[in-house]
Amino acid sequence: MKKKKRLLHWAFISCAALLFSISVYAQRNAQGTLRSPSGTPIIGATVTIKGTNKATATDANGHFIIAAPVGSTLVVSSVGFQSREIQVTGAELIETMEVTDAALNEVVVIGYQTVRRKDLTGAASVVNPQQAQRIVANSVAEQLQGLAAGVTVRTSGAPGSNPRIEIRGVASFTNTDPLYVIDGMIADANSTINPNDIETIQVLKDASAAAIYGSRAANGVVIVTTKQGKVGAAKVGAAVRYSMQNIPKRWDVMNAREFANVQKQQYINSGATPLASVDAGFNPNIDTDWQDAIYRTGNVQDYTVSLSGGTPTSTYLISGSYFNNEGVVIKNKFQRGSLRINTRSTKGRVTFGENLMLSQSVNRAPSQGNTFYDGPQMLPVIPIQSESLRNPSQAVDNPEGYGVGNNDAITYAWNPVAFSNLTSRTSNFSRLTGNAYLDIKLFPWLTYRFNTGADVSFDSHGTLRKQGRWAYVQSYVNANVFEDRSRFYSLLFENTLNFNKSFGKHSINGVVGISDQQFNRDGSSSGRNGLLQVNGQYLTTISSASGTPIAFGGISKSRILGYLGRVNYNYSDKYLLTLTGRYDQDSRFAEEYRNGFFPSAAATWRISREGFFNVSWINDLRIRGSYGKLGVVTVGPWEYLGVINNNPRVVFGANQNIQLGATQGVLANPDLHWEERLSSNIGFEAALLNNKLTLTVDAYRNNSNDVLVRLPVAGYLGSRRGFGQNTDPFVNAASIQNQGIEASITYRNNAKSFKYDVSFNATTIKNKVLDVGNRGAGINYIQTGLTRSQVGEPVGRWYLIHSMGLFQSQEEVTNHRNKAGLIIQPDAKPGDVKYQDKNDDGRITDDDRQFVGSPWPKLQTGAQFNASYRGFTFNLQLVGVFGYQLYSDVYRILESGQTTNFLKSYNPWTPNNRGTDDSRLGLGSDRGIADNIRSGTDRWLSDAGYLRVRNVEIGYSLPESLVRRASFSNARVFISGQNLVTFTKYVGLDPDATGAGILERGFDNGNWPASRIITLGLNIEL
Repeated sequence: MKKKKRLLHWAFISCAALLFSISVYAQRNAQGTLRSPSGTPIIGATVTIKGTNKATATDANGHFIIAAPVGSTLVVSSVGFQSREIQVTGAELIETMEVTDAALNEVVVIGYQTVRRKDLTGAASVVNPQQAQRIVANSVAEQLQGLAAGVTVRTSGAPGSNPRIEIRGVASFTNTDPLYVIDGMIADANSTINPNDIETIQVLKDASAAAIYGSRAANGVVIVTTKQGKVGAAKVGAAVRYSMQNIPKRWDVMNAREFANVQKQQYINSGATPLASVDAGFNPNIDTDWQDAIYRTGNVQDYTVSLSGGTPTSTYLISGSYFNNEGVVIKNKFQRGSLRINTRSTKGRVTFGENLMLSQSVNRAPSQGNTFYDGPQMLPVIPIQSESLRNPSQAVDNPEGYGVGNNDAITYAWNPVAFSNLTSRTSNFSRLTGNAYLDIKLFPWLTYRFNTGADVSFDSHGTLRKQGRWAYVQSYVNANVFEDRSRFYSLLFENTLNFNKSFGKHSINGVVGISDQQFNRDGSSSGRNGLLQVNGQYLTTISSASGTPIAFGGISKSRILGYLGRVNYNYSDKYLLTLTGRYDQDSRFAEEYRNGFFPSAAATWRISREGFFNVSWINDLRIRGSYGKLGVVTVGPWEYLGVINNNPRVVFGANQNIQLGATQGVLANPDLHWEERLSSNIGFEAALLNNKLTLTVDAYRNNSNDVLVRLPVAGYLGSRRGFGQNTDPFVNAASIQNQGIEASITYRNNAKSFKYDVSFNATTIKNKVLDVGNRGAGINYIQTGLTRSQVGEPVGRWYLIHSMGLFQSQEEVTNHRNKAGLIIQPDAKPGDVKYQDKNDDGRITDDDRQFVGSPWPKLQTGAQFNASYRGFTFNLQLVGVFGYQLYSDVYRILESGQTTNFLKSYNPWTPNNRGTDDSRLGLGSDRGIADNIRSGTDRWLSDAGYLRVRNVEIGYSLPESLVRRASFSNARVFISGQNLVTFTKYVGLDPDATGAGILERGFDNGNWPASRIITLGLNIEL
C-alpha cells in the first residue's frame, strides 16, 4: 500500500513537473523591437497581453521583453502611432515591427479636451519638449524661444528671471502675459516650476483654440502637461547637467591711462583746468577694471531623479529635482528644489488621479543698482576700496572705504561692488501647485470629470541695507531692514461632461462644463532702521534695530465663474466645424460689468479627402479659418472703487488737538470692464512626400478693443502726475491691431541609418494703434520720454530728433537754416551734430521729434536641425530676429563722455580727423556739446537684428552591451553650447533685450544679457 502511494506521489510530481515544463516553455519571454517606418525606436510604447493586465513598455531603444504564452496576442499602442495586434508564435524573436507613423493622429491638448492633430480647426503650435529641454533655462517660457511661430520670447540672463513672452503681438498697454494651464490647473508657469517635468507644450493662438478660456485668453494660452508614469516595471531615471556660463561680450572701455589722456584733453578743449585725478594727481597704481570686478564665471547645476512605472490600471511618477544657478554677476544666485508626484488609477468605469508639485525657490541679488548700467561708466581712476577713504570724517557714511568719486574724479555712476555688498534682497518662494481629478464613464460616449486644483504660495522678501555709500552724491541713510510677507492661494473647481459619438460618416464630440476659480492674497510689510552691529556683524532682524518701526498690510480677493462649451463636428474626415463659447463672471468689475460672453467658430476643409483630388505626393491638405472674441483682465480687485487715504492729520479746535482726516487717494472709474480681442485666422496645413514634409501657414488679424489707458483729468479733481506717479483713472478707451503671417515647415528623412530632420518657422507681426481715447484736442497718442504710441503707428515707436551727421565747417553751420532764413543751430561749431529742424521754427527742441524707427521686428525666425547616426545625436537651434532698432542708454552715456569712462573706439572729431561719427570732445557747459549729447535723438538707436546660435548639442547613447553590464537599461552623455555666437550690428551687449515695459520695449537701460553656457550632461535609466 505504501509502495502504491509512493508511486502515485512520484507520478503526481512527474506530471506536475511536465506541466510546469510545458508552461515554462509556453510562457517563455517574447521580445521584440518597435520602430517607426523611418527606423526610429518607439520609446515608451505599451505592450499588453490581450485579455490580461500584464503589460510592459519599450525602452530607449524601442525594445521590450514580456512573458507571454505561445499563441497569445500582444496589443501594441503608442501616442502618435496606430495600435496593432501581434500574435506570439513561439520561441523565435519577434522581428522589428513596422508601426504605421501617424503624426496626424498625434493627440493635442486644447483645453478640457484632447483631439487628433488633424482634427484641430484652430491655430495652435505643438512644441517638442525634447527640443525645449535642451536649453538651460530658469523657466518653461524661456525654453520656447524660436520653437513656435507667432511666439515672441525675450530673455534675460539674470538668475531666477522670467522672460517677456508675447503671442501674436501686444494686445494691451498694461499686460501681455499669456494664460498658463498646468495639468488642468490655471496657474503661472514661472521659475518656481521645474521645466524638466514637462511632457508636452501646446500654444493656443487664435480664438477657436483659446476661446474655451474666455475672459483670460486674449494674450494666448500655453497649456503645459507634465510627465506621467507608463505601464511597465518600475524605472529609475536620473539626469545630471553641469554648466559653466559667462558674459559673451563686455563694453570695451578705456583703462586708467587712456581715460586720463582723453579727459584731460576734454577739459583743455573747453578751456577748463583738468581734474587732478587725470593731471597732477594721476595715480598710475589705480587702474580699476570695473567689469572684471563684478563679472565672474557662473555655473548651473541641474539634477533630476525620477521613479515611474505602473500597470494598465495604475501608473505613477515621482520626480525630485535641484537647480542651482550661481550668476555671472557677483551676489546673484537662484536655487530651486522641487518634488512632483503624478498618479493615475482606473477601477471599472472610474479613473482618478492627481498631479502635484511642491517647490522651494530662493533668489538672492542686490536690492539696489544695475551692474550692467553702472559698471561700464565707472571711472578707472577710482579704486574699488581704499584705506584712505576710511578716515574718521567719512567713517559714518563710508565705513568700508568704497571708492565713489570726489571733486577731483567726478562720476555719477554707482560703485557696483559697493551696492552689491551693502545691499541685498533675498526672496523665498514656497509653492504648492497641482490638481486632482475624477473621471466617470457614464456611457461609452459620455464621461463626467470633476477637476479641482490649487495654487498656494508663501512668499517672503527680505531687504537689508548696510551702512555705507556707493555714489559720489548720496544722502546719508541709516542701516535698515525691511521684510515683505505674503500668502497667495487660488482654488479651482470644475465639472465637465465630455462626449464623443459617431453616426456613420458623422462624428460629434465636445465638452460642456462649469469652472469656478477663486484668488486670495494677503500680505504685510514691516521694517526698521538703526541696525545694530556686534563684532562687526549686523543683527538683521527687525526687533534688533533701534529705529521707529514701520508696518502696513492688505488683502485682495477675486473670483471668476465660467460656463463653457465646445462642439466639434466631423463629416467623413472631410468637413470639420468647431463652435466654442464661454460665459464668464468676474468679481474684479462692478456688478453691471461682471458678465461677458466670448464665442468663436472655426471650420476646416480637408481637400485631400475629396474624390476629385488625386495628387500622389500630397498626403494631406487642409484649409481652415476661425473667428471669435477673447478677453483679458488687466485690473486688480476693487479698482472700480474709490480709495480713501486715512493718514492725514490736522490740528484745530480750542485745544488744538490732532484730528484724524481722510482724502480720496486715487480717482476711480466704476465702468471698468474686460479688454476684448477680436481674432480672425485663415490658414492651411499640408503633409507631402509620404508625410516627410509638413507645412503650416497662417494669416491672422487681431483687433483689441476697450483697451485700458489712463486718460488725463484736471488736477483739481484729485489726479496727480509726475515723479513716477500717475493717478489718472483707467478707462476702456483704446484699440490696438496686430496682423501678420506665420509659417512652419518640417522635413524628416529617416529611411537610412543616418536620420535627420530640419524645421523652420517664421513670423511677421505688424502692430498698429487704432485709438488711444479722448486725450484732448489734437492728441491722438501716448507719449513717453523716447517713444510715441500714435494712432496709425506701432505701439512704442521711436519718436526722436533726427540727426544728420556732423558739421564739417563753420560754413555748414551758417548754411543750416530754416525757410525763414534763421540759423537753426547758432551755438554749433564744426564737429557738432547736425539735427533736422522738423517743424521749421529755426530751433532744435523736442517739438522736432519724429518717427525714426521701430522696436518691432519685421521678421522673427527659428530653425532646428536634428541628426542621428547609430548612437550619436546632433542638435542645432538657431534664432533670428530682423528689422528693428534698440536704444542703448549705456552707449549714449559712454559716447557722451561726461563724467563717465569712454569707449576705446571713441574717436572724436578734430579738424584733422573728419572721417568719424563721434562729435568733438568737450564739456557739457559748451552749448554745442550739450546739444551733441542730448538724449532724445536717434544717435543712440542701433540696428538690433541678429542671428544667434541658440544651442548646439552632441550626444552619444552608450552601447547596450555596456549599459547592461552596468545594470542600466540605457545611458546617454552629451555636451552642448548655448548662445555660442550672435551675429549682429547692435552696439550694446545683447540685442535680445527685454526692454523697459510695453511702451518702451526696445529701451536697453542695462538689460542683463543672455549668458554663453557650456554644458556637460548625463541621462541614465535603471
